[in-house]
Amino acid sequence: MALYDLHTHTTMTDGEMLPIELIRRMSVLGYSTVAITDHADATNLHELITALKRLVSSAREYGVTLLPGVELTHVPPGQIPGLADEAKKHGAIIVVVHGETPMEPVAPGTNQAACSCSNVDVLAHPGLISLEDACMASDNGVALEITSRGGHNRTNGHVVRTALASGSQIVIDSDSHGPGDLLDMRAKKLVGLGAGLNEEQCSRIMSLNIQEWLLRRK
Repeated sequence: MALYDLHTHTTMTDGEMLPIELIRRMSVLGYSTVAITDHADATNLHELITALKRLVSSAREYGVTLLPGVELTHVPPGQIPGLADEAKKHGAIIVVVHGETPMEPVAPGTNQAACSCSNVDVLAHPGLISLEDACMASDNGVALEITSRGGHNRTNGHVVRTALASGSQIVIDSDSHGPGDLLDMRAKKLVGLGAGLNEEQCSRIMSLNIQEWLLRRK
């Protein structure tokens, strides 16, 4: 099974690994698709994407398809659609929005803004997301994330139940900041099973063909 991770961080913001070190470690763990999605707002959006585009060929030498991306973090909800659009126009393949995790003072309305925006690909750790917002995510092709990240993962079970009820795509990500956060296949499966997915659901989500999924979203 080819693994993916759509939510990772590097030394470009608050991560511990250089981008190429992250890619190398992911390659060794069996990942074929990795999005680097460092924290972004209006001040650093272009710089992050430009830097990652320079790394795509290096990642390919390790057998990894690198998807340049950003995680819009603590951005006022009303600015999310504009920044997501700007990120895509500048070359981001994956736009993640930092959802309303119970661990941080994310502005209310962030989940709704992300779920209603077709330029957002993944709503990360969306906390106690409402069914209404999840249905919007389903309509707009926005994937809802379950995560292994400590604290953020407290509401994984709720996210799974709400995603299944709304028909939203689920993705399993690490939100990795350091080497110890990276997931091998067994650990990734445990995140899914622990969140309430059954074996078949977990296998289907883990084997999601990201390139095909992105094409379907266009």
